[in-house]
Amino acid sequence: MSENNKPKYGKIIEGAEQLSLGISIVVAVLLGVGAGLLMKKYFGVDWLLWLGVFWGIAGAFLNVRKAYLKQKKELDKLKDDPKYSYDPQKQQDDDEDEY
Repeated sequence: MSENNKPKYGKIIEGAEQLSLGISIVVAVLLGVGAGLLMKKYFGVDWLLWLGVFWGIAGAFLNVRKAYLKQKKELDKLKDDPKYSYDPQKQQDDDEDEY
C-alpha cells in the first residue's frame, strides 16, 4: 500500500488494537469475578466465586491465545516474502560483485 493510500488514523488504529489485548484480559477476569459473585449470592455456595474467577482467567488466556495466533499468521506471511529472507550464499555473491 502506498503512502497516499494509508488511512489517516492508521497508526492510532494499530495502537488501539495492541492496547485492546490488555484491556480484554482485565475485562475477562472482571466478568468472571462478577459472574462468580452473582452465583455465590444467588446459590449461597462459596466455591462458585472461585469457579467464576477460573472462568475469567480462562477467558483471559483464550484472548491471549487468539492474539498470538493472529500475530503468528501475519508473521508467517512475512516469512515467505523474499524481501525478508536471508540467504547467506546470495549475500556473499552480492558482496563479491561490489569489488
